[in-house]
Amino acid sequence: MTRRLVLPAAVLGAAAGVASYAVRGLLARQAAAARHLIGKPLGEQAPYADRVWKRTYGDPLDLLLLGDSIAAGLGAQRRKDTLGGRLSKGLAKHLQRGVRLRTAAVVGAESSMLAAQLDALPRGYRADVAVVVVGGNDVTHRVPVAEASAHLAEAVARLRAQGTEVVVGTCPDLGALRPVPQPLRRLGSLASRQLARAQEEAAVEAGAHAVSLAEVVGPFFTTDPDAMFSLDRFHPSALGYRRTAEALLPSLLTAVGEHDRVPRGHRLPRLHSTRASAKHDAGSLIMRVPDIPGPGS
Repeated sequence: MTRRLVLPAAVLGAAAGVASYAVRGLLARQAAAARHLIGKPLGEQAPYADRVWKRTYGDPLDLLLLGDSIAAGLGAQRRKDTLGGRLSKGLAKHLQRGVRLRTAAVVGAESSMLAAQLDALPRGYRADVAVVVVGGNDVTHRVPVAEASAHLAEAVARLRAQGTEVVVGTCPDLGALRPVPQPLRRLGSLASRQLARAQEEAAVEAGAHAVSLAEVVGPFFTTDPDAMFSLDRFHPSALGYRRTAEALLPSLLTAVGEHDRVPRGHRLPRLHSTRASAKHDAGSLIMRVPDIPGPGS
């Protein structure tokens, strides 16, 4: 009886191994085909957008961008259409003060490269607020989720230790990339969402604000890819960057003290949430005092 059970188990194990090998082979071929189809029509250099935006407002706030090609603005044709340009203009408009932008993000970067981006900053430089967008290359290069999110947490911790507020835009949904064939696109969507969830937890625990780009801006890319993607159908277009900046702006304004609450798809840092909850509870207690019946009532 035992011998008869061992053989089917061995056969099933071998069959599973063959199937897994076949799937990996299919995915590898599809990935190669997608890379060939997408190519690099935009090159690897985003428009240079570092400057003081709305200088006439004075008293510039220092904004730092870290991460990959999205943070760098690849796909935009003009500097004002990069993510940094869009965020700078949005912040300046709401705060009525200038915004000094510095972009340390590098096209093709993975989360493990955030430390090098921080190391390359000028000695003594400290931003008021930093935006980190990274993760897509971790997914495509199959970096373990725990490893990628740990690198992100370390970068956030370094920034927070020097007094910089941080907003993390979590990994976009790679399922929106139409040039990538199925089933690779579906697997990419699952992997990117898994990483995004881990990034969100790592970010808020380390003291950053987190924005789910898949939830807040992802639907725009899914329903209108022709308008939202640039020439390579992989990086955002000018409209795509405008939508992404609009998605990040509420958390940025909260990070710099303009608001206490954020909309759906945004999460406050863990410590910030605790303080806000305590403040709210204290306020509620004060408001309830007049309702307590007094003597003779």
